[in-house]
Amino acid sequence: MRIAVLFPGQGSQYPGMADPWTEHPAGARALAEASETLGYDVVGACRDEERLADTSVVQPALFACDLAAFRVLEAESVTFAMAAGHSLGEFVALAASGATEPMPTLRTVVERGRAMQAAGREQPGTMSALVGISPQEAEEIVRTAGRGDVLTVANENSPKQTVVSGSVAAVERAEDLARSRGAKAVRLKVAGAFHSTLMQPAAGPVRTAISALDFREPRFPIVPNASGRPTDQPSAMRDLLGRHVVSPVKWERSMRAMAEEGIELYVEAGPGEVLTKLVKRCVPGARAVPVGSPQDVKAVIDEGANR
Repeated sequence: MRIAVLFPGQGSQYPGMADPWTEHPAGARALAEASETLGYDVVGACRDEERLADTSVVQPALFACDLAAFRVLEAESVTFAMAAGHSLGEFVALAASGATEPMPTLRTVVERGRAMQAAGREQPGTMSALVGISPQEAEEIVRTAGRGDVLTVANENSPKQTVVSGSVAAVERAEDLARSRGAKAVRLKVAGAFHSTLMQPAAGPVRTAISALDFREPRFPIVPNASGRPTDQPSAMRDLLGRHVVSPVKWERSMRAMAEEGIELYVEAGPGEVLTKLVKRCVPGARAVPVGSPQDVKAVIDEGANR
């Protein structure tokens, strides 16, 4: 059976999200390794709701939890044919595939979180999920609501969900337009207009951090957010990751590309079930399983056995 592993990004966090992984030796080791690299107890940080509101803390914390989930799946003999990560999750996909080393990648995530937090202060903005409209309608809303302010499509999540990012005023106008068409607008709890040009101050520092990473051929292909197409080429992975902070997340394309490559089961490794739900909207009839604790791994094994 061809299985893909998916790693959630910022927005999936919740207080105590690391606790389940301490119950499995492989998960506990991954969290201990991350704590040593970060210089603080990542499990304790994950229990602190106030700290999880800080982009510079939540991004490394999510990386550690996603990686712990992957390590538990590996320890239980689940093997993968492909990987993708939503926004921050792409860094975990790279490390899980062997394209980069995990702890140097975590240090890059630390720099990414700091740079994005600073960019959000320097050039304030926000994000909103427009639910119930097509990508084409979302593009039209962006063109109409921009009015000279920064406003762009940040995440192409599914056929009926697009996240827009930009100045607060422009995002508010986009929300009003979406609601006038019968759609829902959900403001995201983020510290800036991620995946928009307002993140440009973070782009340089993030590219510098990425340049220090050693990229090599992965054990299985990954699907980068910036292209939505599978690759196993180190130079392509480095280049696409370098555009990541200001480029849209092409998640729907990524899921359709995985389906075209024969993926039969999608496993979300990390907190929440956001990606599991998106997969089912992007690929009708897809089989997807969220793994937010070691106990959830049994469902993955059962899915494979019941194929």
